[in-house]
Amino acid sequence: MTRALLVAVSAAWLIAGPALSATNVTLKAEVLDDDGMVTLSDLFEGAGAAGRVQVAAKPGASTVLDAGAVQGLARRNGLAWANAEGIRRIVVRGGSPGATAAAVRGNVEVLTYARSLSAGEIVQPQDLVWGKAAAAPHDAPGDAEAIIGLAAKRPLRAGASVSARDVSAPQVIKAGELITVLYENDGVSLALQGKAMTAASQGEALSVQNTTSKKMIQAVASGPGQALVGPAADQLRSARRTQIALR
Repeated sequence: MTRALLVAVSAAWLIAGPALSATNVTLKAEVLDDDGMVTLSDLFEGAGAAGRVQVAAKPGASTVLDAGAVQGLARRNGLAWANAEGIRRIVVRGGSPGATAAAVRGNVEVLTYARSLSAGEIVQPQDLVWGKAAAAPHDAPGDAEAIIGLAAKRPLRAGASVSARDVSAPQVIKAGELITVLYENDGVSLALQGKAMTAASQGEALSVQNTTSKKMIQAVASGPGQALVGPAADQLRSARRTQIALR
């Protein structure tokens, strides 16, 4: 075997080595961190030497991590996490296993905003942290998933407790926008152009003016620049109510 070929084979082995020797790890049942810096050993059982790799800072009592990003970082450091459960977010709380919380009497743990958000901004996982407050809002969510992906209704201040009334589904139609209104039922499909008189998020009802007849109709927003009328609109509105009820 020539020297050049030996070098090529050695390089290929080195590149493939981490993937072939990846260590299988499992996510800890309770993910805790007590020093403000989340590492792979805080997240996974059996992380070994790779456990020292830093994943994220935890500025508050807790932080929320994107599971896909964590899985990729683990893979790059020789750890294989299958995530068979399909976990999307990982909540890392403060403290250590078996520790007793030393919160001020009467304080409760609530979701808070890690940064200030402008009206219309979409809430991301890193925008939420768990913190302590004297009392929780009556509509405080118990799970970050109920807030992530929704839009701020108004400016929100960093450190404020999260309330369900702070957010709503992102708007897909703006007031004054020209949109397409569709009717579909039993193979019949009709479309007309209308002017949205009100803004709406997906699954929300809105008033639309027919640009030809000038008549007002009620429709349901189905996506950017589109709305439905008829049976399909009723189904979409019902699905939205179910989603809201499950939050």
